[in-house]
Amino acid sequence: MPLSSSSTSSTKSIRRAPSELERSDSITSQRFLGRRQSLIEDARKERASEQIVFEEDDGKALLNIFFTLRNSKTPALSRTLKVFETFEAKIHHLETRPCRKLKDNQEGLEYFVRCEVHLSDVSTLIGSLKRNAEDVKTTKEVKFHWFPKKIADLDKCHHLVTKFDPDLDQDHPGYTDAAYRQRRKMIGDVAFRYRHGESIPRVEYTEEEIGTWREVYLTLRDLYATHACSEHLEAFRLLEKHCGYSPDNIPQLEDVSCFLKERTGFTLRPVAGLLSARDFLASLAFRVFQCTQYIRHASSPMHSPEPDCVHELLGHVPMLANSTFAQFSQSLGLASLGASDEDIEKLSTLYWFTVEYGLCKQNGEVKAYGAGLLSSYGELVHSLSDEPEVREFDPDAAAVQPYQDQTYQPVYFISESFADAKEKFRRYVAGIKRPFSVRFDPYTTSIEVLDNPLKIQGGLEGVKDELKMLADALSVLS
Repeated sequence: MPLSSSSTSSTKSIRRAPSELERSDSITSQRFLGRRQSLIEDARKERASEQIVFEEDDGKALLNIFFTLRNSKTPALSRTLKVFETFEAKIHHLETRPCRKLKDNQEGLEYFVRCEVHLSDVSTLIGSLKRNAEDVKTTKEVKFHWFPKKIADLDKCHHLVTKFDPDLDQDHPGYTDAAYRQRRKMIGDVAFRYRHGESIPRVEYTEEEIGTWREVYLTLRDLYATHACSEHLEAFRLLEKHCGYSPDNIPQLEDVSCFLKERTGFTLRPVAGLLSARDFLASLAFRVFQCTQYIRHASSPMHSPEPDCVHELLGHVPMLANSTFAQFSQSLGLASLGASDEDIEKLSTLYWFTVEYGLCKQNGEVKAYGAGLLSSYGELVHSLSDEPEVREFDPDAAAVQPYQDQTYQPVYFISESFADAKEKFRRYVAGIKRPFSVRFDPYTTSIEVLDNPLKIQGGLEGVKDELKMLADALSVLS
């Protein structure tokens, strides 16, 4: 679940991603690609003439080094490697290719080494290399935030924030209720112990918790007919039919997850509380929605200062059962992988004004599709009244629009359709600066980093195969 939530409903948003442990991650090919591609791309080598390094917190520098060794200098390789050993340099990556630049036609190899060395030793290390090798250069290492590349890596995406925590926030309805706080901790521990691939443990809800659910459920269900978008209404009917949605039963996440998997490929994963924006968005890239199992305090059934299962199950889940909306949600997640803190904040704000508080046009009327609206009676009525300002959805404007997480929104954005919003967002994402692109592989449920032409070519071959299959199918029908 995202970073923060509205105090007027059980909404959740992703405001600012807190500073997280940043680590460099190689985005280069892990094998020799021959003359079709240079060592970590010729362009990067040719434009790098100065020595640029990045200092880590512990005084270490991450350094990229290029150099050439002639075959005639047989001992040169052992002497050169000895330099790295002497300075206790940790080698992250080593790559070679035949040298094409020796002027005397002698044979040799070009080397690329990415290593970690103490910052104070950089100059001396480079000087020692120049005594053993030719054409020694360094180049800037592109750094970006770590992100999960396999779906099992989501086990590491568990950075919680303490905003609206009932143990710490004196304004939380459950702050003075020791029994409620203990119950929250027990359900939260289920999420902390969860690992990818396991069935989501079932929670036996108390009569009081079911009573809270019932009050919200009946109130909102009557309002959906006039205020919710058609996609939400359709999915809600199916959830009542197949997943135990009813006033007297709080659905189990495992049952709902299986339903979503069959509809759009999304699955649920239990989470213990408010998750950082970066971790939450990264989960969406794998079509995984991090979902709470605890419920709001009984003294405040119609609003919650944080996301809870009422918000997730009534607001988010029905929309994730729609294929177009599911694709839009995954696109938000993919755009976040490796993005800068500034871009994470903008993507979080876009999430707020779409997935949480989005409006759309249907049959000449304005309807709600945002989960923050669909799980809050008061804000759902407010959003479709004449009181707030409604603007046409523009990702560039929405990404920097200030928003309110303490009361109703003064501004909402309206989309012509989910397809239109998805296309506008696609153009917005194209402007996010990253030294690579990413692609989700549904067969391996992993992220492929597209950082060289060969990988992109491989992806295009797969697309060609899909297009040919569809063309053949169309030919059969005609």
